[in-house]
Amino acid sequence: EEQKRLLKHRPDQPQNPKVLRIAIIGAPNAGKSTLSNQLLGRKVFPVSKKVHTTRCKARGVITQEDTQLIILDTPGLTNPLKAKRHNLERAMLTDPWDSMKHADLVLVLVDVSDHWTRNALSKEVLSCLSRFPHIPSVLVLNKVDILKKKFLLLEIVTDLTEGTVNGKKLEVKSAFKNDSSCSAKSPLQTTRASPPESRTPKSPCQQEMDQAREGSGLDNSSDVRGAKSSPVTEKAQGPKHYGPKELKDMKGWPHFQEIFMVAALHGEEVDTLKQYLLMQAKPGPWEFHSDVLTSQSPQEICDNIIREKVLEYLPLEVPYGVTQVTEMWEEGECGELLIVQNLLVPRKSHMRMLIGRGGAIISRIAQEAGQDLMNAFLCDVRLKLRVEVKD
Repeated sequence: EEQKRLLKHRPDQPQNPKVLRIAIIGAPNAGKSTLSNQLLGRKVFPVSKKVHTTRCKARGVITQEDTQLIILDTPGLTNPLKAKRHNLERAMLTDPWDSMKHADLVLVLVDVSDHWTRNALSKEVLSCLSRFPHIPSVLVLNKVDILKKKFLLLEIVTDLTEGTVNGKKLEVKSAFKNDSSCSAKSPLQTTRASPPESRTPKSPCQQEMDQAREGSGLDNSSDVRGAKSSPVTEKAQGPKHYGPKELKDMKGWPHFQEIFMVAALHGEEVDTLKQYLLMQAKPGPWEFHSDVLTSQSPQEICDNIIREKVLEYLPLEVPYGVTQVTEMWEEGECGELLIVQNLLVPRKSHMRMLIGRGGAIISRIAQEAGQDLMNAFLCDVRLKLRVEVKD
């Protein structure tokens, strides 16, 4: 009831409000929801190793002093063939486009731990960027802590930016690509440098990246760690519009304004990205009350968290056919939340898999989902799950 009231309530506007609407796009399972949760400071978006965990358009809200960031957490960009395979709602093919229409800034998230996809943006992502070339875009390389050979980051950056960042050319010598001496153990620092007055001592990994930069022949004027953005000719003219034939031959996007390197799962460098986003906000009215954390209802958060666990514990395509029906949602005498939800599956074999031997699987799902719900709602939660075969 409180969430409904806050969503209907007029925002408590400060005297000079600023706002920034951020669309986070990328391939399925790149870590968009994980990054969103870290930026928000609470888990309100579902996270799973399986693709297409996020199946609806939801908004996260960060309010800090006079600035409001609105995060448009979108489903992974997919195509009709993959959508049919995973039994996805039709809205999942259009929601990312709808989010882009309302965005002031787009974050393109790439999983650098995936050696199959890390050196090229997907056709869906490139098509999305090309369709909205006027929206400023930022490249965010995620899971850099998993990448053992840090020198590969320069190669990845060059490929994903087509060798151009903020209108400046990057030059990487091929000789460096064979140097495997830059495998750092600690997480890589962000590519944005701190302002001179607040610069902190560099981490061992950052020092190795600096050495990598010097060894690569990366020009100082095109430093991917470059500090504040400066106006360039490209901004005045606007990014070039690319046709289907040109996009077919492109691996990356040459109009990114900045590059960030993060480890979203552990929160590494997420705060630096958050500070950058706060700095990009422009004067404008807030959309939400300052106490609002997400546009989702508590029931939607609950459904998403339970489905996240179902995705984790069921094999292959099985969990995508599960339907959730909430039977009870009540507040107990001591303020605890009592939830009973039915999980409907299409086959008896699926029911056996979901229940597990001696009810082990369904009990684990209920326990883990209940803990996540307590962290999300900040109250005790008693969750009971039942499994039935669909009529």
